[in-house]
Amino acid sequence: MKARDLMAKAIRAATSAQVLLQSGDADGACNRAYYAMFDAARAALLASGAPVEAEVARTHNGLIAAFSLHLVKTGRVPIELGRALNKAEELRLVADYKGDPIGIGDATWAVQQAQTFVQAMQTTFIP
Repeated sequence: MKARDLMAKAIRAATSAQVLLQSGDADGACNRAYYAMFDAARAALLASGAPVEAEVARTHNGLIAAFSLHLVKTGRVPIELGRALNKAEELRLVADYKGDPIGIGDATWAVQQAQTFVQAMQTTFIP
């Protein structure tokens, strides 16, 4: 998949996250917010030319580690955005697998972070 296609997918997921949040679906909003960030991070890694094997960037742990190593630790992406990606994944795991309720405050944070993250990756890496 090309970086532009991944970024378009990320933008759609961020939009979906906002719609789900507005309808009161905090779990769904966290899920879509995280996947918006996941796809935007994949697009950024691809567009940056970072030496990351495709298989690594398709797994959650692999992608987050590669994103941190190649883009955050090198200063190309602010550390706050790297932390937001990690926290969004934690919220998604709770929403999708643990069954604990996600509060609307956490969901609102996740959706806002996803919008910020996607915009930053698009501005920085997708001309």
